[in-house]
Amino acid sequence: MYKNILIPVAPDHATSYAQAMKVARKMVDPDGQITALTVLEEIPNFVAAQVPHDVYKNRIAEAEDTLKSELGEASDVTPVVVSGHSYRSILEYASTTGVDCIVITSHQPEFSDYLIGSTAARVVRHAKCCVVVLR
Repeated sequence: MYKNILIPVAPDHATSYAQAMKVARKMVDPDGQITALTVLEEIPNFVAAQVPHDVYKNRIAEAEDTLKSELGEASDVTPVVVSGHSYRSILEYASTTGVDCIVITSHQPEFSDYLIGSTAARVVRHAKCCVVVLR
């Protein structure tokens, strides 16, 4: 059983985390916690200088609302939205919050991804904790 499970949820696939949630609930300790993490890609500096700050704040608020609505009444899951590069932010969040297992879904890969998606592959290679990859 794991005490702290992280489920990365891609902003464009927020509805496809149900399988990961089922697996995480089976693996979590009775007094453990599950976190659903969405990572928003940062706006490049040359673009951010031209975009009002409120636009980015609204983007984060929308992502939080989407994640919360997808989770619904799931009181056992904490929704979190961060900005950054997807796999780096997942790994950083996992290491700074004491995550002991990451349950990540992988899209159907293209030939260049070969076995699993690129974000999932990087998380698997570099995570300091257990990683479960689902298709």
